[in-house]
Amino acid sequence: QVQLVESGGGVVQPGGSLRLSCSASINIFNIYDMNWYRQVPEKQREWVAGSTRAGSATYADFAKGRFAISRDTGKNMLYLQMSRLTPEDTAVYYCNGETSTDSYWGQGTQVTVTS
Repeated sequence: QVQLVESGGGVVQPGGSLRLSCSASINIFNIYDMNWYRQVPEKQREWVAGSTRAGSATYADFAKGRFAISRDTGKNMLYLQMSRLTPEDTAVYYCNGETSTDSYWGQGTQVTVTS
């Protein structure tokens, strides 16, 4: 059973930065594609960024140029570096690992951007 645990959320002012972390219970990065999603109340969860097994990174349009996804395979860690944050980035951010048959989620970490 894969367990994913997010951390690093918090309250930040507009224009600020945060780095989210996702710890995996086992080394899945050679098997799973890893993603960050976010969700605000009463809206669907939306994809933010992805890191494939091969290490390729992709981003939602709103994240391009501001967010950076990375992984440390040796530490079983996935990161999301977020900069130039706006109030519209306020959400619960989730770590996700998936293959064609499996999908695992963390419990989420709250990010609040407010002045």
